[in-house]
Amino acid sequence: QVRLVESGGGLVQAGGSLRLSCAASGSIFSIKAMGWYRQAPGKPRELLAHITSEDSTGYADSVKGRFTISRDSAKNTVYLQMSSLKPEDTAVYYCNAVDLLPNGDLAHYWGQGTQVTVSS
Repeated sequence: QVRLVESGGGLVQAGGSLRLSCAASGSIFSIKAMGWYRQAPGKPRELLAHITSEDSTGYADSVKGRFTISRDSAKNTVYLQMSSLKPEDTAVYYCNAVDLLPNGDLAHYWGQGTQVTVSS
C-alpha cells in the first residue's frame, strides 16, 4: 500500500505561482512513476505531468512551459511548481502513484486532492 498526502493548494491571483507537494509513504520502493492530475467541476480528470523512477518527465500541452514536476527522493516527495497561473487552472489537484505489484500488475494510488483557485 502507498499513501499519498498533498499540500500547497490555495487561492492565488492570475499570473501568480504555487507549489504543490505530495508526500508518499508505505511501500514506496516499487513505485514506477508519480504524476499530478486535476479535475475541474463537470470535467474529466486530466493528467498534467508525470515523473518516472528514472526521472523522466512529461507534460500535458495545457501546462507545458508553465508547470514543472520534480521529486526529492530523500523526502519521498514529488512537487508541482506552477507559474503563470490562469483562472482555467482552477481545479482540485490530485497526486497519483503507479506501483508495480509482485504479480506484475500495476496499482494506482491517489491522494485526497488539494484545491487550487486562480482568481482573475
